[in-house]
Amino acid sequence: MQRAVSMGETTFHWLRTGDEAFSALIAAIEGARKSVCLETYIYAVGNPGEAVRSALVRAAQRGVPVRVLIDGLGSSSLDEEFFDPLRASGGEVRVFNPLTLRRLPVRSHRKLLVIDQTLAITGGFNVAPEYLGDGIHSGWRDIGIRLTGPVVETLDDSFETMWERADQRPLRFPRLRRRDPVDSRSSASDGIRVLPSGPGRGRNAFLAEFLNCLEEASDVRIAVAYFLPGLALRAALRRVAARGGRVRILVPGKSDVAISLRAGRFLYGRMLRSGVEIREYTPQVLHAKLYRVDDSVFVGSSNLDTRSLHINHELMVRIQHPQAAADTAAWFDATEAMAAPVDVRTWARSRSWWERLRERWSFLVLSRIDPYVTRWLADDPR
Repeated sequence: MQRAVSMGETTFHWLRTGDEAFSALIAAIEGARKSVCLETYIYAVGNPGEAVRSALVRAAQRGVPVRVLIDGLGSSSLDEEFFDPLRASGGEVRVFNPLTLRRLPVRSHRKLLVIDQTLAITGGFNVAPEYLGDGIHSGWRDIGIRLTGPVVETLDDSFETMWERADQRPLRFPRLRRRDPVDSRSSASDGIRVLPSGPGRGRNAFLAEFLNCLEEASDVRIAVAYFLPGLALRAALRRVAARGGRVRILVPGKSDVAISLRAGRFLYGRMLRSGVEIREYTPQVLHAKLYRVDDSVFVGSSNLDTRSLHINHELMVRIQHPQAAADTAAWFDATEAMAAPVDVRTWARSRSWWERLRERWSFLVLSRIDPYVTRWLADDPR
């Protein structure tokens, strides 16, 4: 997956490791001439954060407008002074949803770099030390994509929307009664669709297209950090397996969020009995959000859990191209070879009653209590 692939005026290039992703990100910033827009959930001290900051400062010093948007919770460990060198050089930094009780549940989980409105990088990588490495011997295993061409204009528009929302004023957070139509839109260019999403009850653009693809799918491959799909998605995956299709799901064998790992395992039994294959990746933490349905590929920031699909702001792109399907099939093959299959015959009796109880409670907390609390806080008229 080393070379760039052309689709009309658009090109895409896969970033398979943290080392590749940060090299590409820094190189893109160094080459900027008109604008730099960086958006991330987590921005942490140390490398690569300091190397990226230095590149941002240099861009600002040569007169390039630089804007950085970080999430108030994901980047809460960052000192307020961290970006002072960038501000002093003319760059701007905004925080999405600074931490207050009512704002706490809803986050911007998006990851995006847009350069000169002509080049973009997106995927699952945050700007944090744990992503450095190859995802096998060191660093979390993730994947991203570098894009050029007309699709970048749509990604730039998506950044602008989030930038305006994070205008640093004490705005009341929108209620979660209806999905914001701006966040539900999708835009297509040269076989690539941009699928931003945000909080609300209704149709998530990524989820809607993913479910639509599953209706006639024969080969489904999923790599996801947090696996907690709702009823409709679970049923759709089981239907693919029931009609003779193949469904392969890669999930972490170890996770930075233990409750999510346990909640996902609560769903294994019925999925396995339906013919769905599940493997747990154990060399490092699996953080990818990569979905391949026949010749369609989805990549970006969205997990298959309640928080990503109904609460957080997320960003996905869909690529319909044979080379994208072939490239990601190779990535899946390599990753699955290092993952442990979950055996349907032994899974039910492989865990103690205490572990099964913890899985059930974890599922309840993440699939029921977390969304309820989020809606209650958003709907509170105070």
